[in-house]
Amino acid sequence: MTRADTKTTRGRGRPRDPGTDVAILKAALELFADRGIDATSLEGIARRAGVARLTLYRRWNSKEELIAQAIESALASIPRPAEDDARDGDPVSDLVERSIPASAAVLADPLFSGMVAQILGSAVRYPLLMEIYWERYVLPRRRATAVLLDRAKAEGLLAADADVDVLTDMMAGAVLYRAVRPGALDEAKARAYLEAVYREAGLLPREAGQAGSSVRGDFGLSRGTS
Repeated sequence: MTRADTKTTRGRGRPRDPGTDVAILKAALELFADRGIDATSLEGIARRAGVARLTLYRRWNSKEELIAQAIESALASIPRPAEDDARDGDPVSDLVERSIPASAAVLADPLFSGMVAQILGSAVRYPLLMEIYWERYVLPRRRATAVLLDRAKAEGLLAADADVDVLTDMMAGAVLYRAVRPGALDEAKARAYLEAVYREAGLLPREAGQAGSSVRGDFGLSRGTS
């Protein structure tokens, strides 16, 4: 069991109101994404959620624990790619195409990008936040991507000796960089960016007349004509 498997304590008395929990977690996430954990106070969270500060103390032992659960709740609302889906019999390019709209919506969400940026900035002092992000968001996607890339090798889209871990890092790094880079990103732009990333990785076909990437040619990530 990891620290990411957090549980909040519940005191005796009346049952907790789920609506109150939702309001508190939403307020905590919004303030964290906007200000970071050090500039976010329990008093500020309570005020934004419209509850008494004592309500927070009854539910969570610390600010870090509260924000960690807010992050976990937010990540749970994002569809997780299943490894079985990556093993689907459809061509890899079709699977990638179908995944792009949902991924673009997440990438274009300013709350998501703010949350990720703050998690990265808090990783040293508040490791629980990064652990939850890694366990709940990153690892499931890495596992599904590994299955997808192995299938891409079998289909001849990637060279047989392509390094799956490195290629996964390259794609994930590109998306992460775009998520935290300054500048608004709407869903149309996010979709175009993701399509470009997958195209450069060899997982989507190039449009007619589009030149091949020198990066792909140099590093042998995708088979091409010589």
